[in-house]
Amino acid sequence: MVIEPFSLPYSQEAVDDLRERVRQTRWPDEAPAGPWTQGFDRAALMDLCRYWADEFDWKAQVERLAAVPHFRFEAADGTGIHFIHVRGKGPAPMPLVLTHGWPGSFVEMMRIIPLLTDPAAHGGDAADAFDLVVPSLPGYGFSDHPRESGMNAYRIAELWVELMQALGYERFGAQGGDIGAGVSTALGLRHAEHLTGVHLNYIPGSYRPWLKDSEEPSAEERESLTAVAKWYDENGAYGHMQGTRPLTAAYGLNDSPAGLAGWILEKFREWSDCGGDVFSCFTRDELLTNVTLYWMTGTIGSSFQIYYESRRAPLHLREGDFVRPPCGVAQFPKEIFFPPRTWVERGYNVQRWTKMPRGGHFAAAEEPELLAEDIRAFFRGLRDLPLRWGSGQAV
Repeated sequence: MVIEPFSLPYSQEAVDDLRERVRQTRWPDEAPAGPWTQGFDRAALMDLCRYWADEFDWKAQVERLAAVPHFRFEAADGTGIHFIHVRGKGPAPMPLVLTHGWPGSFVEMMRIIPLLTDPAAHGGDAADAFDLVVPSLPGYGFSDHPRESGMNAYRIAELWVELMQALGYERFGAQGGDIGAGVSTALGLRHAEHLTGVHLNYIPGSYRPWLKDSEEPSAEERESLTAVAKWYDENGAYGHMQGTRPLTAAYGLNDSPAGLAGWILEKFREWSDCGGDVFSCFTRDELLTNVTLYWMTGTIGSSFQIYYESRRAPLHLREGDFVRPPCGVAQFPKEIFFPPRTWVERGYNVQRWTKMPRGGHFAAAEEPELLAEDIRAFFRGLRDLPLRWGSGQAV
């Protein structure tokens, strides 16, 4: 297992090619029903693409992202993983692996990194500092693309344990939203002996607790399951496509930057707490930096693979399955959907549940201060517990 420093690449030739492709976009008709009725509005995307082609400075963004230390890790099976590793500034920083989701990337975590690694510099307590590890999922950013089937949340959890051990961390915390919540859940299910705790700001969409034959969901839980099914029917075309025909979608999105931007940015607008104005949560540069990372690395198709794999290995708990390490949950009000606490407690050792006043799916980028404070508060009582987790209790 090899760890080496990694320098973020930059190519002026690739930038010139991107700009020319954006300028040559063949735009479809506007939606007959009006703006924002059938996807990302054409006029808004055209304006953003004009900025992308003429003003966006990818080199400046690469230099900004390079302000934190980047590395590459080669796992035992040869899989290469890109990650950020920032040492905490405090008396005893706790190791924490922070996992992003789709359509995000490590870029999504840039606002929260200093809040977790140097809390004293941001109005917090130095005792709450973390040694933060932010990996790029396989098939995302500068990590290797999956070379064979089976790169699901459980396999990624194995890679994260390898990575953390290679860094000298036998015990660590796990935090994530979206796909990162699935990976963090898999860590708690399969690798509890390494976990100090699990903090989530999303409950994986495929999560189903084990129910005995005599058990039935409560009325509140049934209502939630119905609402989720309705949400998928009205909004889940992207996930169904990515999970069933990922390659077909990738042909167009990997070749058209405007198509890629529309596919990704629709989710940032719809899933964030922005009231329909995505620029109230994110700057144009922040949004385009994430999209440009997908473009420059050619990873939109490989990023879909986790959807394909998740359909074959969903987080459906079997008899005896339980996330035994202590779990904290941050519920942001504009999250795309969120099950009741009772449903989550059937499969997780929930010790803290915080209802946030604002924020949506991209919590680390939308509300980094709120999320960071909840992460710090949750792990505060777990830092000095040299324990293993048995049947949901410290032993």
